[in-house]
Amino acid sequence: MNRRLLLRTSGAAVAGALGAAALPDTVAAAAEAAPGPSARPTGGSGPTDGVTRRLLQEHPSPAEGWEAVQTLVEIPRHKESGRHSHPGVEVGYIIRGDVLMEFDDRPPLRLRTGDPFFIPEGAVHNARNVGTVTTMMLSTYVVDETKPLVTTY
Repeated sequence: MNRRLLLRTSGAAVAGALGAAALPDTVAAAAEAAPGPSARPTGGSGPTDGVTRRLLQEHPSPAEGWEAVQTLVEIPRHKESGRHSHPGVEVGYIIRGDVLMEFDDRPPLRLRTGDPFFIPEGAVHNARNVGTVTTMMLSTYVVDETKPLVTTY
């Protein structure tokens, strides 16, 4: 399954975060590069407009039928990823910014620069930028390779 196509066509940003200083040089360079075909900006004035997600890497997992996917997500001030879930776990780190991670089944989680987070398989969530700068998140997923990376709600 081509995750790049899924990232380009998904309607919601993937939640996850890291501070720019914490990124390895190669990842930081990729984040600063002009958006390529794997970055997906939205346009207009809706709550998810301007959110981008860039595919950094994808590899087969040691567990057959699963895949490891890593993305860099940027959420502008006053914007959000939109409610979505993933067919596996998400392990993330806030590179820069402040996020209110909202869940359908539990209280929200306030995340700031330098905070890690974990989202269980299938958990419906939304990353809302509640800070003063564009939030950057690094998200790594271990997901069922036969299913879309993002399901929006």
